[in-house]
Amino acid sequence: MTAQGHVLSRRTIATYAIGSLGTGGFATLPGLVLVYFLTDTLGIAALAAGLLVTVAKVWDVLIDPVIGARSDRGLARTGSRRPLMIVGAVALPIFFILTFAVPAGLEPIVSGFWVLVAFTLTATAFSLFQVPYIALPAELTSGYDQRTRLISVRVVVLTIAILLFGAGGPALRESFDNEYTGYLVMAIVAGLVIGLGMLVSSFVAPRGAAVPHTKTSIAQNYRDGLAALRRSQPFRALLLTFALQGLATGVMLAGAQYVANWVLESKGAGTFLFLALIGPALIFAPVWQAVARRTGKERGFVIASSLFGIAALAMIGLIWAPGAWVYLPVALAGAGYAGMQSLPMAMLPDVISQDAARNGDGHAGTFSGVWTAGETTGMALGATVLTIVLAATGYIESTGASFGWQSPTAIAGIVVSFSAVPAALIALSLWSFSRYPLRRADVEGDAR
Repeated sequence: MTAQGHVLSRRTIATYAIGSLGTGGFATLPGLVLVYFLTDTLGIAALAAGLLVTVAKVWDVLIDPVIGARSDRGLARTGSRRPLMIVGAVALPIFFILTFAVPAGLEPIVSGFWVLVAFTLTATAFSLFQVPYIALPAELTSGYDQRTRLISVRVVVLTIAILLFGAGGPALRESFDNEYTGYLVMAIVAGLVIGLGMLVSSFVAPRGAAVPHTKTSIAQNYRDGLAALRRSQPFRALLLTFALQGLATGVMLAGAQYVANWVLESKGAGTFLFLALIGPALIFAPVWQAVARRTGKERGFVIASSLFGIAALAMIGLIWAPGAWVYLPVALAGAGYAGMQSLPMAMLPDVISQDAARNGDGHAGTFSGVWTAGETTGMALGATVLTIVLAATGYIESTGASFGWQSPTAIAGIVVSFSAVPAALIALSLWSFSRYPLRRADVEGDAR
């Protein structure tokens, strides 16, 4: 489907952006509380908890390219990507609630299996929505700045969602004396809000005329994804960059609750960490849009990423001087995070349009499927990297009825995973981004 060249209406922008209430909620809340739920409520060892989450995410990575290709086929068959998005929006709340509905008293191995199955189904439902959702900007507008505007508003909603779920979810959980009840109520409220945001946004998917199409096998779906990677060097560079940054933010997100509990010695500090991160991100989302309009998306992205990396590295000081000063570098990281989210997502439709100009329309879903697989890989490995560091430094897991004591080495491991590890990953991502070639002139030339 060819992208429309006119100025996007406010209704289109708002309807698209509301989907990030769901995507932001799902990306934030499990990453923040799921590993902690497994280790400190269900009594599952840290390394095993990370493995459970990783297995579910690996499944997600495997199905994303297939969903992307099937979304392209659905577009050809029905003229819209909407049906898959609706199925995902309706199914996700059910499985999300089941993930945190583990009955008290089960053996850790049984509890772990319960979470693995339920969370895998949740991730599948999410992909049914997320993959076609990511493909839409290339089909909603062909304008270089219009895409930045569309994604910038989406990131404002995304940051609101991160604040809402990142701060509100744990706060809702903590309002109940019984941990199991707290997690279940949190999951019910969050799951319904996530599903509603996704369902509303599904209706922004444009409808067009159906075209003749042929059935393809799952193997062909993977071959199509690999072909997109091979033929588009800008896509390879941008995808690797975004995956590395997803890994960086995934490690930091998964470690936040551990920093609050064991470094700052306050469960409530987790809420303040999120407020410090998301407040600046909310303010800076339109700032990065203005920077991109003046200097280009690429330069703005480098500035935002550098700010995040420097701020993350500064937090290594928590090892020697834990205290409230940490909220300042967290706020600076939040300012950078807004640009790290909005600008690559605004560059992705440029990459898709360049490929369409050279190889024909109809592959946006394939690109978004591979993109989502890369993003999911980064975020999933974030929890894995954290649990590896925790296990290597001697972190002691606990159940809801007992609390472990952590050694200075384990606490230092928590700090390193929250600061130096993300900073190193950001530096690596900037190296990969140096190979991204597209500029405004390239994109506008393809649009004409």
